[in-house]
Amino acid sequence: MLHSPTVNSVARRNSSPNIPVPDRIILHLWEQDFQADHFIVTSDVTRSGIAESCALHPPNVSRAMRQLNSQGLISQHSRPVRGDNRRHKTWQLTDEGREIAREKISELRSVLVLIRSKGGEVLEIRADEAANKLRAGLSLLQILMHAQHEGVLNFGDIRFGALVAGGTSEPKPGSISLLTGAHSTYNTAPPKTRTVHGRKEEISGLDSWYQSGKPLLALSGIAGCGKTTLVSHWVSGVMANSSELSMMYYPCQPWDSSLGIATSLLHRIGIRNESEDPYNVLDTLPYKPAARLEIDSFRRRLIAHLLDEDSLIEHNQGIETIVILDDVHNIGSQGDHLFGAFLQIAENTNLRLLMISRTNLAFYDRRYVHTLDKVSEMALSGLKQEEIESWIEQINIPENVLASEIHRVTGGHPLAVEC
Repeated sequence: MLHSPTVNSVARRNSSPNIPVPDRIILHLWEQDFQADHFIVTSDVTRSGIAESCALHPPNVSRAMRQLNSQGLISQHSRPVRGDNRRHKTWQLTDEGREIAREKISELRSVLVLIRSKGGEVLEIRADEAANKLRAGLSLLQILMHAQHEGVLNFGDIRFGALVAGGTSEPKPGSISLLTGAHSTYNTAPPKTRTVHGRKEEISGLDSWYQSGKPLLALSGIAGCGKTTLVSHWVSGVMANSSELSMMYYPCQPWDSSLGIATSLLHRIGIRNESEDPYNVLDTLPYKPAARLEIDSFRRRLIAHLLDEDSLIEHNQGIETIVILDDVHNIGSQGDHLFGAFLQIAENTNLRLLMISRTNLAFYDRRYVHTLDKVSEMALSGLKQEEIESWIEQINIPENVLASEIHRVTGGHPLAVEC
């Protein structure tokens, strides 16, 4: 099958673009050039509007404007702004600035950005193709700013609004829905993994945590020791025996952000548009690039939403949700505040957290483990000698190979034993 040469499914780690400040402003003013010479303008061409669209602090806008003005690329005016009683400084491109803008646009269109497609595949494509691929009504500047500050643009991102139908044909009524395809960032069932060998004590520990009602279990262990395999095996059994349980499995990637995880959680619990959001949880999400998630408001409103029986869909009432965040170490310390909010949400609602990491998590206080009894920790190590002995009885290996020797050499690491 032939693939477009502009699409690369093997994403580079450092794929986030870095657009210079003058280029951002020129591109923004080009997109607002329809307001040039208008007597009344919108706030998009004021200092605050430019700062918001270009992900800049207002003082940085002023400095950049002085530079562009001295180069003759923009002109400054004082004009009335819609919705305001006083006049503001506004800017627009000069004829020379428009020529420069055309040159910049031809360069910026070819900048490569990362997107997660509807099917969940991470693609590296040209910036001017991203909006069509995401079926979102985003401008070139919006694509570049989201890519620069968030790394990956997700199909169906709640902040991009209703999906835009592709092609020229008119869509059928109701065929465009908010957040369609956002499920591509997470799964509602555990991944299919290898067969679990042994691990009876660990499975018993997971059962004890689940029955205890504690909000969080933190599972740690070195790469390949079977963390995901163990959790997938265990949660599959729990879900098979309980109809009152839903699940969200989110594999954290190096390019993921706290915002992406928060957005996916809202989608999973059914907050997809304003009609499903009586507590305005969606308003806490940053709709502009480089803006921050209002974590405290997010926490308060989501708790209120989950505890409000009137806002729950009938068939979801009383259902417990296990949120499994895998490879949390990929998020790093930037996710600590969000994970802390998740823990507080889980303390007060039917949400349960199971976080898998190669490193010990540090976003909660040790009192939560030893005194407050709200967090369980499990450190996964290698298989025991007895478990290896039971395993090798099922595979073809020379009879003179002893389980004790395999355990000594491999330390019980499942992948090493398998090899």
